[in-house]
Amino acid sequence: MSVTNLKKLFIPIIFVLLIWIIKLAEMLWGISFHELGIFPGRINSLMGILIFPLIHGSFSHAITNTIPLVMLGFSLSYFYPAAAKIVWITIYFIPGIFIWFLGRTGFHIGASGVVYGLWSFIFFSGIIRRDKRSIALSLLVLFIYGSIVVGIFPIKNEMSWEGHLSGFISGLILSVLLRKYDKYKKYYWENEESTDEELEISYNKNNSGESN
Repeated sequence: MSVTNLKKLFIPIIFVLLIWIIKLAEMLWGISFHELGIFPGRINSLMGILIFPLIHGSFSHAITNTIPLVMLGFSLSYFYPAAAKIVWITIYFIPGIFIWFLGRTGFHIGASGVVYGLWSFIFFSGIIRRDKRSIALSLLVLFIYGSIVVGIFPIKNEMSWEGHLSGFISGLILSVLLRKYDKYKKYYWENEESTDEELEISYNKNNSGESN
């Protein structure tokens, strides 16, 4: 992998490393940081907006978010580099703000809202942009992670569906607002078919004119 591509993994890798540093610290010291998450409406819980995506309730919870964070995060940075920083910052903070104002009573933790934001942005960008690259990537994330969409509905009490929903909506809105970023540039061979067709039409018109 080239140095340029490695740089595009920087944000998701740092994100995941912080998640695991916190989780391993909890396991080694026998403590829990879940109360540093977001408790909706509490003033002293506002700081939770900054760190709640890094805190996870269990080992399996952290693993569940790790793989999509790396895969979707790399896809975002590789295919949409100009939009990537805006997307990362927005989907990191918006779910937490939404939860603080409208979430259910209890502590909310985990990076699932970020995962939903990444997925939503990549998926809807394919629908909106309609170029070959974006459509292919959109179909790929739909095939691999399409089942996560059910998580935006309140089907499990222990699941922070508010974070999922706000991340999903954030990604959708960003895909519209940033649709002109990272425009797909066609390679010359992608235009060969249309060029040949235009030449054929022009040739037929000339022949038609001569026969008259």
